[in-house]
Amino acid sequence: MNVTRLASWLWLLVAVTPCSAQAPQTEEARPNIILLLTDDQRADFLGCAGHPTLLTPNVDALAAGGVRFSNAFVTTPICAASRASILTGTFESRHGYTFGTDPVSREVMEASYPAVLKRAGYSTGFIGKYGIRTAVNTGELFDVFRSVTQPFVRRRPDGTTRHTTDIIGDHALAFLRSQDRSQPFCLSVSFAAPHAVDGERSKPYPYPDDEADLYSEGTVAPPKVSTDAWRALPEFLRDSMHRDRWQWRWSTPADYQKHTKSYYRMISGIDRVVGSIVRESRRLGFANNTVVIFTSDNGYYKGSRGFAGKWSHFDESLHVPLVIHDPRTPASRRGLVLSEIALNIDLASTICDLAGQPREDQGRSVVPLLRRNVSEWRNDFFCEHRFDHARLPQWEGIRGERWVYARYVDHLPEGEFLHDLAADPQELINLATDPNHTARLAEMRLRCDQVREASR
Repeated sequence: MNVTRLASWLWLLVAVTPCSAQAPQTEEARPNIILLLTDDQRADFLGCAGHPTLLTPNVDALAAGGVRFSNAFVTTPICAASRASILTGTFESRHGYTFGTDPVSREVMEASYPAVLKRAGYSTGFIGKYGIRTAVNTGELFDVFRSVTQPFVRRRPDGTTRHTTDIIGDHALAFLRSQDRSQPFCLSVSFAAPHAVDGERSKPYPYPDDEADLYSEGTVAPPKVSTDAWRALPEFLRDSMHRDRWQWRWSTPADYQKHTKSYYRMISGIDRVVGSIVRESRRLGFANNTVVIFTSDNGYYKGSRGFAGKWSHFDESLHVPLVIHDPRTPASRRGLVLSEIALNIDLASTICDLAGQPREDQGRSVVPLLRRNVSEWRNDFFCEHRFDHARLPQWEGIRGERWVYARYVDHLPEGEFLHDLAADPQELINLATDPNHTARLAEMRLRCDQVREASR
């Protein structure tokens, strides 16, 4: 780690540690909440998750002073549906939203976490990529709403440019500075990065200027799962958008190095802005009572198994980072890595629970896990992808602690998958046609039917 990044990490480590110089908060005080959401970032794309190359000192510091979930997943691996699930705490089957569908209904949105918190007296803000359409006007949910998406590089009146990641950071800092200390706030910061510029082949990952020198030396490691793994899949997956975009971005060793480093720079740019937000929260006196949550809307193949994008049932697509830093957590429970399964649909219930507005819908608050006072937890979850697109096959399935089941509904029987994570953690072997696993397959089919019905 270079000196600049080391200094940044040390600064954040101090910033996220409670300081006795600040006025103490009572146990009854409702915490401020900051949700930081990235776009297309897999669980292992963080330094604190063991990545050998990526520099994410600020998120790493949040994890060191908080809790990281090693088994956090989305229930639908595409941004539109996942973002609706994050807001509402419901499966795609319930909220019904993805690309090309009707807006999320008023009934569903009125139970979303911003609606609940605003009714409870919170100041609510949203900055960045919203990514969904709803029957509720954003002004009914958020006191401050600033939409900032692509293009990533914006030209200013004086001729200079500024990256969208930094613009989002500017708006986040402005929101913090505008807050009245007598009222708690919930700020949702939704980065447009590190999502690629769709259709752009020469520079699909335009990074901020501040990160231009990062990763310039050496080479980045190849994907953990062989780029030839796609060859063993059925034709409908071999001939899909996964392969289309792989050809655009990862098909040659030179492109893999160039685009991976650019993608990493985008993540490091987000991390830098995360540091700015946390430091400003501390400077304004909020840090001792502000919970910070960091996660992403879906995973990302980045060339793994010869795929690009997300969209399908493999773990690279579903597995996301989740870090929760609560400064009120006793020192003995900071820096924990929890292995329980946490989901994107848990975030709404978690945020409402933190705010003293407990709600349970299809997701569950993870606050009991943070406090280590829960005896039973889920051991599997329903997942689905229902975007109607000729190049992205629809599917539904179950992802458990050991067994994974998926069925691509328009491509049966060849589109049925069964994986044993204990024997095959990379999900390279499909046991659906193995006669030794007939009973397990029947069990997983039934389980999928049951949870599908419950998800509606």
